[in-house]
Amino acid sequence: MPTSLYGDLAHLRKDVHMTNHPPSKRADAARNRQRILDAARTAFAATGAETSMAEIARRSGVGSATLYRNFATRHELLEALLVNEVDEVCAAAATVEGGSPEERLMTWLRRFFQYVSTKRPIVLGLLEHTDTTDPVFQSRSRMLAAGEPLLSAAQDAHQIAGDLDLDQILDLVMAIAKIPGTPEYRQPILDAALAGLRGHAV
Repeated sequence: MPTSLYGDLAHLRKDVHMTNHPPSKRADAARNRQRILDAARTAFAATGAETSMAEIARRSGVGSATLYRNFATRHELLEALLVNEVDEVCAAAATVEGGSPEERLMTWLRRFFQYVSTKRPIVLGLLEHTDTTDPVFQSRSRMLAAGEPLLSAAQDAHQIAGDLDLDQILDLVMAIAKIPGTPEYRQPILDAALAGLRGHAV
């Protein structure tokens, strides 16, 4: 068989092999990546920004090689985790469920509260090597763009105070999330604050 023809057939077999298998491999890789991110989120919330890569690999159930293939450094993992969290909060604004505009806004604000409560150790870890001007920290504008339609709908329905903008409301939620104490301690404070948004709606 001519060498060139043999080479063409070899490439064809390789192409067919790659066509048949990559989807499952990509799915496995995506699942492993998400397992790592989920484990890292839990680990950082539980033990702080000093959590080791070995501990994250253990919690996620993947080998160290898989962990480092996805995230070559701890900094890369922290950055990906923060971006992932922001993506999830923004996506939640578009898919949030509720019977009224007010309920949908409140559900999303509680999701934002959860994000703020868990992101602190991630941000502290990133600040060791990253300036706050880095694009990874520019999440505020994305949050505002995601949440504005929810607030506008609730205010148009006269279910939420019209004299507050989303910047102010997010600052309120963030301030509560930073109060020292357990989640059980902060939760009723958040409930009271959100009830206050309804209380003087006009």
